[in-house]
Amino acid sequence: MGELRPLGEHLTPESRALAVALRELFEGLEVSVRRYAARRVRDAGTFSRYLGGSRIPPWEVVMDLFTDVAEHRGMAATPDAIELVRRLHRTAVETSGSPRHAVEVLEQQLAEADRVSRRSTARGDALGDALLDRKHRIADLEVRLNQLEAEWSAERQRAERLAAANPDVTELLHERDQLHDEVTRLSAQLHEAQKRRDEAEQRCALLERQLDAVENVQQAAVAVSPTAPRAMPKVLIVDDQPDNLLAMTAVLSTLDQELVAVPSGREALKALLDHDDFAVIIMDVQMPDMDGYETAAHIKRRPRTHDVPIVFLTAMGTDPEHSARGYAAGAVDYIGKPFDPWVLRAKVAVFTGIYLEQRRLAGGR
Repeated sequence: MGELRPLGEHLTPESRALAVALRELFEGLEVSVRRYAARRVRDAGTFSRYLGGSRIPPWEVVMDLFTDVAEHRGMAATPDAIELVRRLHRTAVETSGSPRHAVEVLEQQLAEADRVSRRSTARGDALGDALLDRKHRIADLEVRLNQLEAEWSAERQRAERLAAANPDVTELLHERDQLHDEVTRLSAQLHEAQKRRDEAEQRCALLERQLDAVENVQQAAVAVSPTAPRAMPKVLIVDDQPDNLLAMTAVLSTLDQELVAVPSGREALKALLDHDDFAVIIMDVQMPDMDGYETAAHIKRRPRTHDVPIVFLTAMGTDPEHSARGYAAGAVDYIGKPFDPWVLRAKVAVFTGIYLEQRRLAGGR
């Protein structure tokens, strides 16, 4: 049984076609029938009858043959080739009249059905367990949903009670916003009031010092003889506010100088035409018609008054913008309002001393 037997006689066309296809597959193995039967642990005579066409092999034998040929050639069979042999095998089985073969086919089908049954049973058990688990989880979720619904119902009732107790939340929110705006407005007003208080306290302190200076002037006027000669030069005071003129006159009177107070820039220019012995000019910046900057420019353009020092007295502050404009107009210094009487007297005393020294040196020559 080492070689292939000839095809059997009296074969049906279907059995012959299947046998020819199986012989072509087997010849591709290049091995004897006996050796291949031993390799697959099968009866050599039975396998020889498969290849001869007198017996139709089970489909698993055909698939084993496909597998062995693919391993020998190093190339798997194509799906079309396997399907072709499958059709030949099915046709041969359907047309075969051999009782033995019918038994084999039925046993094979029974084995396949048994495998399907066992697999289906195992899968059914797994699916049953999964189904039971899902049912348990659904029951647990339903319990939790019932609890949540009960809690939601309680929260809805609580919300309804709150809404009944406070029917118009919008009005409360509007009232709260109004209170916030009121707090902001009052805070700004408080800050402004504190700022004004601080400024007023500073002004009170300066005014108290000015009052002290005025009282000192009055006491000095009693002590000094009214016939004492005045040897000091004049001081020109320019301010459109009578109160400011009065305060500066009282503060500077202690220096025993002749004070000339005028209410405008034009009056200041006129006073400078009438007198030529002013040691210093104290001038307000903010005045109607002609402000301090314009008045100073006129003074500096006149050769006769060009060298008279000008000290600006201003409530606009001494920031760089104002001070630069004042110095450009010819000012030598700045004093902010409300002024410190000691600072004002000290500055006037300095410029008066300079004037007297210049006059002494000029007389000596």
